[in-house]
Amino acid sequence: MGLHGKHGEEGFTLIELLVVIAILGLLIGLVAPAALRQLGGARTSIARQSIERMGQILDLYKLDVGSYPSTDEGLQALLTRPTDAEMWNGPYVKDAHPLLDPWNHPYIYRNPSDRPGHDYDLCSAGPAGHGDDPAQQICNP
Repeated sequence: MGLHGKHGEEGFTLIELLVVIAILGLLIGLVAPAALRQLGGARTSIARQSIERMGQILDLYKLDVGSYPSTDEGLQALLTRPTDAEMWNGPYVKDAHPLLDPWNHPYIYRNPSDRPGHDYDLCSAGPAGHGDDPAQQICNP
């Protein structure tokens, strides 16, 4: 026997490799959808937490200025002083990153709110990225 062993035992056959690839494909097919669902749920949870945190920042803005930013001023009022906000004590956020949802789309902000019982609307358009469908939006409670 030399370094190579017996003749015919030098590697895997094509059939053996195909079987292994098929098994790996099946495992990936079973695991990948569950992992993607988990990732989607995590982003939705992060969006809800971010909206709640930004709601607290908007409350601080209201304490200083006396009202929430208008729809025209938008969330940019948390970064730069609006012209009519004399008691503005910002910036209320360090950079523009919190102004984007987990899918990197800008949050939708409206003041006054379109929903009864809310002072303002702060929503993420969700994974779709457009706010056309209110059922897909994630909004402040």
